[in-house]
Amino acid sequence: MLNLQKLIVTHRKQEVEQLCTERNAVANKMKGKLESSERQKLIEEGKNLKEALLTLEEDLLKLTDELQQEAQCIPNMTHPDVPIGGENNSTIRKMVGRPREFNFPVKDHLQLGKDLDLFDFDAASEVSGSKFYYLKNEAVMLEMGLINWTLLEVMKWGFTALTTPEIVRSSVVEKCGFQPRGTNTQVYSIEGSDQCLIGTAEIPVGGIHMDSILSASVLPLKYVAVSHCFRTEAGAAGTATRGLYRVHQFSKLEMFILCQPEESDFYHEELIKIEEDLFSSLGLHYKTLDMASGDLGAPAYRKFDIEAWMPGLERFGEISSASNCTDYQSRRLGIRYRSSEPASTNPKKGKGNLSPPQFVHTLNATACAVPQMIVCLLENNQQEDGSVVIPEPLKPFMGGLELIQPKSR
Repeated sequence: MLNLQKLIVTHRKQEVEQLCTERNAVANKMKGKLESSERQKLIEEGKNLKEALLTLEEDLLKLTDELQQEAQCIPNMTHPDVPIGGENNSTIRKMVGRPREFNFPVKDHLQLGKDLDLFDFDAASEVSGSKFYYLKNEAVMLEMGLINWTLLEVMKWGFTALTTPEIVRSSVVEKCGFQPRGTNTQVYSIEGSDQCLIGTAEIPVGGIHMDSILSASVLPLKYVAVSHCFRTEAGAAGTATRGLYRVHQFSKLEMFILCQPEESDFYHEELIKIEEDLFSSLGLHYKTLDMASGDLGAPAYRKFDIEAWMPGLERFGEISSASNCTDYQSRRLGIRYRSSEPASTNPKKGKGNLSPPQFVHTLNATACAVPQMIVCLLENNQQEDGSVVIPEPLKPFMGGLELIQPKSR
């Protein structure tokens, strides 16, 4: 199907070029001395060629757009070590810690939030709909503390901090490998415009260097972006997604790297190490997974997920992922780099001696998805008296607060 469309587009391009040649020939004839009847004949011929050309160009534009839409459905290649199959075929790379043993009945984060006056889902449901929430009291401090602590920790690895636009053009969403339209899309589109709300800061950060040629000397470019994210969560339902675990709006810190192709495997390992260091510092019990081919999504060449133990939910839940997208996004976004080395030993100077530009590789990873982290911290650090202990690294970012305690009534 795709090859047939490509052939039709190529044929239409040839027809357009042929008509342009004929129109130019008619225009050149009009420059000479002509009999009135001959000139009128050429005018009619030129008019017909113009109309035919307009029709062909409209047809070509439509066919090219259809071809582009079909091509965007083709996923990236996969790393040879990626497990084959669905999510259940993913393999464990690492297991850190062990589940905490409780000698009292464990509460889930919803019950803890109610007892500690941290959330209001009911009011948010009336104001915005289901899967929205208000954070209150210490939960607000916990969100701010997580963002600020994570930001500073990631910046130690040489990342540049960003805040991003949270509305982007649909074309940028598509070029990053996401589908902004369709019944199961995770993307909120703005009616009457070509814009969408972002589901991850990966999208606006990926667009920063769109349609540019970078110098190899500036690579790698490493960004950590703070943003709100918006997702429809189409198809998400049931007890496994209740409360804060799956919501329509949330805060997130996203890491994003642009690098030379031969370095992307190295930086993929760096991203997963940063994530693991962060979660180990918070005392979480988690496992790192090498995700199977059927669960990679379109852009990822290889993806590592981290799932943390959530005792209230009585299961592991995803809190982070790190993906190497190779040149899948950069080809669509037009992000290339040029080596400072000459193309050959040819002593001739000038542009002709420059190395041809190559596409960069892009990688992304979640440093902190705030709602999932709040779920983990509340459920794992709850005490028998109903209070919740603040992890040591976060205390300086929460005004020295050590405990979230039940409110006196």
